[in-house]
Amino acid sequence: MNLKMMLKLRMRVTRALLLWLMSGIMVSRLGLVASTRVPAMFIFGDSLVEVGNNNYLSSIAKSNYFPYGIDFNRGPTGRFCNGKTFVDILAELLGLPYPPAFADPNTAGARLLGGVNYASAAAGILDETGQHYGQRYSLRQQVANFETTVYQLRTTVGMGGGNLSDFLGKSMAVLVFGSNDYINNYLMPAIYSSSFNYSPPQFANLLLNNYARQLVALYGLGLRKFLLAGIGPLGCIPNQRASGQSPPDRCVDYVNQMLGTFNEGLHSLVDQLNRQPGAMYAFGNTYAAVGDILNNPATYGFNVVDRGCCGIGRNQGQITCLPFAIPCTNRNVFVFWDAFHPTQSVNNILARRAFSGPPRDCYPINVQQMTLFS
Repeated sequence: MNLKMMLKLRMRVTRALLLWLMSGIMVSRLGLVASTRVPAMFIFGDSLVEVGNNNYLSSIAKSNYFPYGIDFNRGPTGRFCNGKTFVDILAELLGLPYPPAFADPNTAGARLLGGVNYASAAAGILDETGQHYGQRYSLRQQVANFETTVYQLRTTVGMGGGNLSDFLGKSMAVLVFGSNDYINNYLMPAIYSSSFNYSPPQFANLLLNNYARQLVALYGLGLRKFLLAGIGPLGCIPNQRASGQSPPDRCVDYVNQMLGTFNEGLHSLVDQLNRQPGAMYAFGNTYAAVGDILNNPATYGFNVVDRGCCGIGRNQGQITCLPFAIPCTNRNVFVFWDAFHPTQSVNNILARRAFSGPPRDCYPINVQQMTLFS
């Protein structure tokens, strides 16, 4: 983003902040400042933000069993976590209900008005990613599912006397994609040919080109505010540590290194997409945020960074959390819940940094600043 664009955006943020302070604020149940200007949140992604869509699909990538949800007040729902996901906490910070799963037959009518969650475990930017797990909603299918929701909302919003374009324009879209395209595609040469056909930079560009097309499609359907989460340091998750490609106490460095092109490209893509009229895209720097936690765990209250709280094998990462397995009891000090996913404690940090963090955490503006624009 050039200097002129940055100054223009800062002026818009300042102007919106003044209007927001004059119009009043509300306090969420967490006691944090939340905007009244975001009517709904629409979530697209993978198991990091899934809430139960795969429960309704023929998939082995499911988590609707104990001990998943052990710290969540609704129990096992299909969330791949001991408690709340990143988007659950973000919804709380925005003063919104948890968006329900798209595939849930009860997600209809008035339930659509707070948003919908389309995320699907094993899903990727590429359609073939994660196919060895069975059915899943890829990014392209999730966009198609959102189009179905938009059709349903025409009636629901209209009956309330509202304007659908205004509703969608004020809503927040959160997208969390890319991890599976690596761990359940590129890094599985025995199943997928992508690592033979593309160098790491070429593969990252393939992902970004496909991602950009679907983001433009969502913009065309009426969404205007987007949080795009980057990929975290996958070489440090228990699953990769368990691969034997590095010492037990070290991350798999070459995996982390290959993510640079994707994350840097997504950062640049945000600048390009922000040129669309009325668009506001933000890049969530997941890699840096998780890296801070792993490099300074004690600062954040963690003391176990190299293995999952629930799992089997080396680093509790060779087989993920099985039904009725007994997890660790001190979950608050673990960075990872299972072979692939962070604990609720980490999700809480990531959500708050995306919500109110500086540009290093969320570029060029954070979620809270985005909510200032009507």
